[in-house]
Amino acid sequence: MIADGVRALTSGGFLLAAAPTGIGKTAAALASALHSSFDNHISPDRANIIFMTGRQSQHKIVVDTVRKINNRIPDGFPKISLVDIIGREGMCDHVDKMTGKCDCEDGVVEESRKSRRADLRKKLLEDPKHVDWTVKYGRARKICPWASARLAAGHADILVCDYNHVFVENIRESSLPAMGIELENSILIVDEAHNLPDRIRSGLERRITDQVFRRALDNIAEYKGNLQRRDESLDIGESNELLRARGLEKQIIALQEPMTEWFERLKSENNNTRGDDLRISSNELLDVISKSTQGVLDEEETTEIARVSDMIDRLFSVIIDEEEDSEDEEQNDCTRIAEILEICIRYRNSPAFALVFDHSLEQPRLTSHLLDPSLVGEEIFETCRGAILMSGTLFPPEMYSEVLGVPSEKSSCRIYSSDFPIANRPVLIANDVTSKFTERETSMSLIGEHVRAVIENTKGNVAIFAPSYSMLERVHSDFENLGWSRKRIIKEEQRMSKRRVEGMISTLYEQKDMGGVAIFGVLNGKLSEGVDYSDNILDALVCIGLPMAPPSAKQDALMEYFTDKFGRSRAWKYVSLQPAVNSVLQALGRPIRKKEDRAIIVLLEKRMLERRVSDCMPKMMKIQTSKPSRTAERVRSFFEI
Repeated sequence: MIADGVRALTSGGFLLAAAPTGIGKTAAALASALHSSFDNHISPDRANIIFMTGRQSQHKIVVDTVRKINNRIPDGFPKISLVDIIGREGMCDHVDKMTGKCDCEDGVVEESRKSRRADLRKKLLEDPKHVDWTVKYGRARKICPWASARLAAGHADILVCDYNHVFVENIRESSLPAMGIELENSILIVDEAHNLPDRIRSGLERRITDQVFRRALDNIAEYKGNLQRRDESLDIGESNELLRARGLEKQIIALQEPMTEWFERLKSENNNTRGDDLRISSNELLDVISKSTQGVLDEEETTEIARVSDMIDRLFSVIIDEEEDSEDEEQNDCTRIAEILEICIRYRNSPAFALVFDHSLEQPRLTSHLLDPSLVGEEIFETCRGAILMSGTLFPPEMYSEVLGVPSEKSSCRIYSSDFPIANRPVLIANDVTSKFTERETSMSLIGEHVRAVIENTKGNVAIFAPSYSMLERVHSDFENLGWSRKRIIKEEQRMSKRRVEGMISTLYEQKDMGGVAIFGVLNGKLSEGVDYSDNILDALVCIGLPMAPPSAKQDALMEYFTDKFGRSRAWKYVSLQPAVNSVLQALGRPIRKKEDRAIIVLLEKRMLERRVSDCMPKMMKIQTSKPSRTAERVRSFFEI
């Protein structure tokens, strides 16, 4: 993998690596990137290395890996420098939404502030430090840890950060230049790259309801009041900002009734189609906004789009005090409206954009969806100096290369094997059950029997992952409070907090030698992805079914768009089948974290034996098991070895 990475980066290319857990892919990617960064034959300028990951646990792994690299560099040679950074809200105690300033350095005079930041910057560049150290050190000495880390980042060999710093346009444009980093001279490392398509899509996903426009009036009133008090205190008369706020207030008032009526029409249309949601044209939304605000202001813009664009500028200027940890609906609704309208204008004529209406919750809502991540990814990859994208489930890497818009002529797609003993992770595939909708009901009782067979015969902890929360409830209800097992039964809930997840994982460690725990969760959920089940804490894993995305307007739009781009066969694989299989593969990687770990895997889905599905999976040991009694026998035998 190191050699492949060096070859790709030396030519300004890209390595897409399906690299399983435990082969040292973090160290391999860093070694390749550092070699290319310091190679004067490639460029006289040292490249910045931007290591992106969505998990703070991975931040620590990167920091520790670079420390180990530095320990092997002989004395007299420069060590590798690294800066680890997360979002400002995670590094500063409080950020004032009105001014954009934090209170980390309140009461510190300017000269002392500069001196303290310079001191922290020096410490960060001397030795790689995890972001937790930076935050603790900064707060103890009244230094802004976020500002100091940004100050140091441009001088470091490696920046560790979230995907957003590169793949979300407004964050990239405000973040990288402020840190003195140029994308053109950066080598990118994308960890857990199987998540990148959805992370790019989520960067343009916005939601509004008809109630958002009512709440926006409250935002404007608060903002207008702040401006009035400021203008009165300065004795300057009404400022231009205040006048524009008054104009915006008139526009939002004019939108109240038309937007309510429009949402009601969409609700009626959706009911008539008997669907759960409805795809609408973004131009339809823009048309309602433009016509409803026509003539409201004295100075009219020349075109409908120009009128909406001016209103967007006014909406973005509204700044209010937001409560820390406030619920989503309590945040700035002017910004919410502005963002979705801005996205609709940008992609209004693009088939790669979908605006979807639904009223499955209490309030009808509109959601924007970017269908094609390559619209964002292609520009990034063509601009940077090369990249390594890696994941244990980046499978097949060629699919991710196409979906993300990585230049094909410069791409190297590789699948690496693990040297972990296959016997330590036998995989059983039941051929008598399925989560397929048309056969699900006849399988439910047998699925329960298979799960019971695993729980009863496992010495230690068992994780059971269902394809959806509704199916999780059905499976879990058969085991709750039955008293037939010594194992404690716990279940994942929707929208669980990070603290709650950590508490559930702690329970696994506490109960392992006391009969163990049966922990129920969902594929694609918080327990099946991203959690590091270290120290062989899981002894058995059950995956129920294939988590195929349910029918929806968004899925229809994705299928239609990808069919036009890739053809029907690849479109179905890219949109439905491969994401479902990769969710199972992610779960399969949870129990085995190092070579010595042992766990048995049971897949309760007969479709896994079909060629079109098995072709989507890396080669692994497969043992059919046709009935629950056979599952019990296999599991029992595994723990007797």
